[in-house]
Amino acid sequence: MRKPFIAGNWKMNTDSHSAVELASGLAGQLKDVHTVDIAVCPPFVYLSAVAKALNGSNIALGAQDVYFEPNGAYTGEISCAMLKNVCCTYAIIGHSERRHVIGETDELINKKISAAISGGLLPIFCVGELLEEREAGKTEAVVARQVKRGLAGLSSDKVLAVTIAYEPVWAIGTGVTATAEQAQDVHRMIRQLLAAMYDGSVAGEIRIQYGGSAKPANTAELMACADVDGLLVGGASLKVDDFTAMIKTVV
Repeated sequence: MRKPFIAGNWKMNTDSHSAVELASGLAGQLKDVHTVDIAVCPPFVYLSAVAKALNGSNIALGAQDVYFEPNGAYTGEISCAMLKNVCCTYAIIGHSERRHVIGETDELINKKISAAISGGLLPIFCVGELLEEREAGKTEAVVARQVKRGLAGLSSDKVLAVTIAYEPVWAIGTGVTATAEQAQDVHRMIRQLLAAMYDGSVAGEIRIQYGGSAKPANTAELMACADVDGLLVGGASLKVDDFTAMIKTVV
């Protein structure tokens, strides 16, 4: 049985005060939740402060990105060791905003995933199609390519560290959410692909989150899907009451 996993991606939001306030509020509201894995991913500059606010809680800390080199002349980049040093457990890798705004490639994302696992972090590996790709009937081909290239070279043991997050790009921050049926169809396809790449046992263990305008109103419907194991939440994770409501819906 895969344990549900709900993570909040705060993106480029909050300041030092509101980040700590948000983390503290969540820690208080969710202190009795033990049947769902929970993580929050604040901006890099607030990781240390949020780590202190979460200390002793059941909420894990994640980063919104990581670089694949261990150190060196890579201005602006953050290594796995740096993230571990400030108590990070997870790292989001390959988010659509980094693919389509920053220009990250499948090959770069693969390097980051491999480095994260080797560096002791648990990757949240994002995949998903653009609106024009869905309308052209290319959803499965696009997502399959991203999964295959992103996980290239990973052994069965290493891939078990990965959580996959299916995020249809057309649903991120738009208020439009994939229907439960649309989400389940892609999640099922991803799990079948994992079974073909590895085996049924590995495919059965890897958690697949849905992301893309997930909110309290659609949490129960999405989480009722057989292959939806959690949510990667954007805007709703910035409000204590909303994020708490989503998690307690799953408990």
